[in-house]
Amino acid sequence: MTLKTETAPRIFISIASYRDLQLGPTVEDCLRKAAHPERLRFGICWQHGAEELPLELFSDPNCRVFDIDWRESRGACWARAAIMDLWQGEEWFLQVDSHCRFAPRWDETLLRMAAECGSAKPILSTYATPFTPDANEQLTERPLQMLLQGFSPEGILTLKPGDFNVKPDRPVRARFVSAGFLFAPGSFVAEVPYNPELYFLGEETALTLRAFTHGYDFFHPPETVIWHDYIRADAKKHWGDHQAQTSAQPWSQLDEASRAKVRRLMLGEDTGRFGLGAARTLADYEAFSGINLQQQKAQTYTMRGDPPPNPETEPGWEERIYPWIARIVVEGNHLPPQALDDMVQWYIGIHDADGCEIYREDIPAAQIAPLRDQPVVTVICEFAAETIPVSWTIWPVHGSRGWLRKTTGRFGEDDFAILKPEDVSSTS
Repeated sequence: MTLKTETAPRIFISIASYRDLQLGPTVEDCLRKAAHPERLRFGICWQHGAEELPLELFSDPNCRVFDIDWRESRGACWARAAIMDLWQGEEWFLQVDSHCRFAPRWDETLLRMAAECGSAKPILSTYATPFTPDANEQLTERPLQMLLQGFSPEGILTLKPGDFNVKPDRPVRARFVSAGFLFAPGSFVAEVPYNPELYFLGEETALTLRAFTHGYDFFHPPETVIWHDYIRADAKKHWGDHQAQTSAQPWSQLDEASRAKVRRLMLGEDTGRFGLGAARTLADYEAFSGINLQQQKAQTYTMRGDPPPNPETEPGWEERIYPWIARIVVEGNHLPPQALDDMVQWYIGIHDADGCEIYREDIPAAQIAPLRDQPVVTVICEFAAETIPVSWTIWPVHGSRGWLRKTTGRFGEDDFAILKPEDVSSTS
């Protein structure tokens, strides 16, 4: 398909592709489903090997390609930054990953939703709904929101997808933005340029804080617009290729330096061109989101996924957030038969008396493997919460069968405790 120039609003589509065989199907689906494919402009960072052939679209003048051998890549943020240099003033900017699918007339839908936001600087963003590429792809209508999962050891926000508490009928205010699905005015490229020195963890924390302080308002779409392949079991990953033994710039070094940069940003330190904006402050964001960035705590309202801005609360709310330790014990024969075989991960969820998820952890396959021969499986979780943990869920993801049956249970009196007993008196 040939793209034609036209004066109507154009959308610049940023796609960073790392040795991804889904790049072609993603671009084809994007064009086929668009209401106005002639208004699309592509910027693609094509990180590839000699065995990969260029797409036919690469010869179109409205497709701009940064072509580089995968061995020279420095990660996703570096690639996204390079793509921003290809932007030529298009009115709208869409950033997606190279393994996605699109809803029919997705471009019209996003423009309509942006108008419904009622903001001069709206960003529509969320974790895209999952799908699995195959001959009979199932694209399920399931709009998601972004929720706070917790904090990394460095104090960086960790996020997770979640269903809406109430199905919305128009864009919903949000606390965070996603790197894999972000639709914004073209001004975003000039005002919030990507930091090429970031790596992975903290990418969305940095995007969120920088965009918010530059005056952008965040919204989650009320319907599914884009789907994303999250499993990608056989796909090449940058961190798999760029190990210390094989690369002059191993991913671990890039990641360590990146996390330090994100933490400095969260503390309000001057980080130059890729720093915070002047339209709002970090304190404004903390009040809006119900998150204390320095103390690494969040209000229950935030953890429940209720829409921002958070209601005003009494000073010192952080003192009511306690560090917990909880123990999940389950007999192996209570798990699905395949739960310890060919696993991708286990979802671990801890809930309060209202069924609200107050903690989530995704246990990778490497940590599951040693449990295969254990008649009783024990999982220890440490987290912070204002409410008492009451129940738990184990939900395995199988390599070929996908999500298996959930196993649930309730905590006994001896299964959880506050880590600092001396603080218990402050709860009364």
